[in-house]
Amino acid sequence: MAAAWVLVLVAAGLSLASAGPVPTSKPTTAWTDCDFGRFKSLSPRELEAFKKARDALENSLKSWSCTTRPFPRNRDLRQLQVWERPVALEAELALTLKVLGTMADASQGDILDQPLHTLRHMHSELQACVSAQPTAGPQPQGRLHHWLHRLQEASRKESQGCLEASVLFNLFRLLKKDLECVASGDLCV
Repeated sequence: MAAAWVLVLVAAGLSLASAGPVPTSKPTTAWTDCDFGRFKSLSPRELEAFKKARDALENSLKSWSCTTRPFPRNRDLRQLQVWERPVALEAELALTLKVLGTMADASQGDILDQPLHTLRHMHSELQACVSAQPTAGPQPQGRLHHWLHRLQEASRKESQGCLEASVLFNLFRLLKKDLECVASGDLCV
């Protein structure tokens, strides 16, 4: 009889072991269909276009002040779960495109043509991946919810001058650090 119980326990243990861990959040493997690797580093020509645009636009910034920091210095995508990072980056890119698009319409069009083209391409790739993910998972909570809310509030409450300065000062962190982190997936630590 004891041998029968041992067999039952071993069989139960093996079936539980083969079931694997129960996921507690959205699966990270879903992002493997999205090829962010090509965005790990921009070409020198693209980086130069961004640098020229940033330098020209920083000189044209008028006085500005912000009541909040749309892109706080202590914000780091590594603090988010892997599946949350593209969602945060997509929202950040959306605000950046909105602000730079307004600046281009205002008078800085030529200098922003190449950077806006590159950012629109990245944003469309991210949007496709973010929207392709299953929506049955948990709604954004914690840090991700806070970051998304902060970007939404800044877009509604901050002055155009504040948004322009914030986007310009955050631009290279977005292009180098945030984009590389999302492109690296699990390896961004």
